[in-house]
Amino acid sequence: MLARAIAGEAGVPFFYASGSEFEEVFVGVGSRRIRDLFAAARKNTPCIIFIDEIDAIGGKRNPKDYHYANMTLNQLLVELDGFKQNEGIIVLGATNFPESLDKALVRPGRFDRRTVVPNPDIEGRRQILESYMAKVARSDEIDLKVIARGTPGFSGADLANLVNIAALKAAMDGAKAVGLAHLEYAKDKILMGSERKSAVITEKSKQITAYHESGHALVSLYSEGAMPIHKATIVPRGSSLGMVVQLPEHDKHKESRKEMLAVLAICMGGRAAEQFIFGEDEVTTGAYSDLKTATDVAYSMVTEYGMSRVVGFGAGGTLESMSMETRLLIETEVKHLLVTAQERAMDILRTHQDELHVLAKALLERETLTAKEIKDLLAQAKSTSSMGSQVNHSPVEESVSFRSPAAAAAAAAAAVANSAASKAVKATGTAQQPAGS
Repeated sequence: MLARAIAGEAGVPFFYASGSEFEEVFVGVGSRRIRDLFAAARKNTPCIIFIDEIDAIGGKRNPKDYHYANMTLNQLLVELDGFKQNEGIIVLGATNFPESLDKALVRPGRFDRRTVVPNPDIEGRRQILESYMAKVARSDEIDLKVIARGTPGFSGADLANLVNIAALKAAMDGAKAVGLAHLEYAKDKILMGSERKSAVITEKSKQITAYHESGHALVSLYSEGAMPIHKATIVPRGSSLGMVVQLPEHDKHKESRKEMLAVLAICMGGRAAEQFIFGEDEVTTGAYSDLKTATDVAYSMVTEYGMSRVVGFGAGGTLESMSMETRLLIETEVKHLLVTAQERAMDILRTHQDELHVLAKALLERETLTAKEIKDLLAQAKSTSSMGSQVNHSPVEESVSFRSPAAAAAAAAAAVANSAASKAVKATGTAQQPAGS
């Protein structure tokens, strides 16, 4: 899209080719197609040639490869700066693996200018959405700024997919135009996965999941530095039985120690809620992914980001290069961060247990709650509590007994995703038991 936009702004012909299109089983076909492409371009100068996934033909050459395997790349190099004049021709290439390109291809005089194209920011996403939404009938209620804010880390292709899913949903519903609800449906499908409506979930499992997700949500709301909640659901999606999705208020490129400590506490919130309500012996494997995420986050804080006051800045490098004392110190500090996060989550749940029950009951009844619905429910619960009303703490069958919390066990888990998308969107949820666990 970017290369086509450049050609459109310049008002010149545009030649598109994919790197994989040049290669065939027959020797010499790739180099012939390169010659034909540049010959056509020379007849239409000025123009732009765009080769997508250029690493398919421009990867690093191996002396052990057969000679014909390098013929296509050799022909491309000749066309780029050979004796034939290429005046008026701009050649662009795109790849997700720039480090894999052959040195001869990226030397000065060939592809010597590298431009990193990140995912669009909030204004870029709004403009891209405007472009795609112009191709479909849209409702007047849609505010694309709201959709753009709720899609951090989305690429142009992701946004095109979002509009496509929304349009299909509108057609299935018999709507005359794409509305806000259709775009929200599409966004949730991309962020959280497709609903598994055929999943058979027992009432007890739904109860546990409801409290698990309520624990995540409540800890998130009362943790300083946590990202705002987007939605909480106990509808099975993908491999998850439920999840709480958080979205930032603006595009983020880095995280503070306070924010990462909040991530740890939120990850522990689901397991802490299970333990607080049903007792330690009833804690399930649903916290598997939460614990994995928390452990990875804690390790990154200690070993990569220098966020441990005990270990300090000297924990860089691989574990193999560290002394046994340093390894033990890292393990101790990681465990301390996880245990502290578990205790923090448990303290929040004890302090706000009335709100925990209200939230879990609402999830059992509605299955999905938006951020506004969650805040309204909790505000109502606080108001009722302040008036001295008795809150029913048993939203499920009477056979379920609520026991006092057992001592918090050290939990391990967590992962920091450095890509723009994963950093911007955090989802904590109840996972199904993994194979072999």
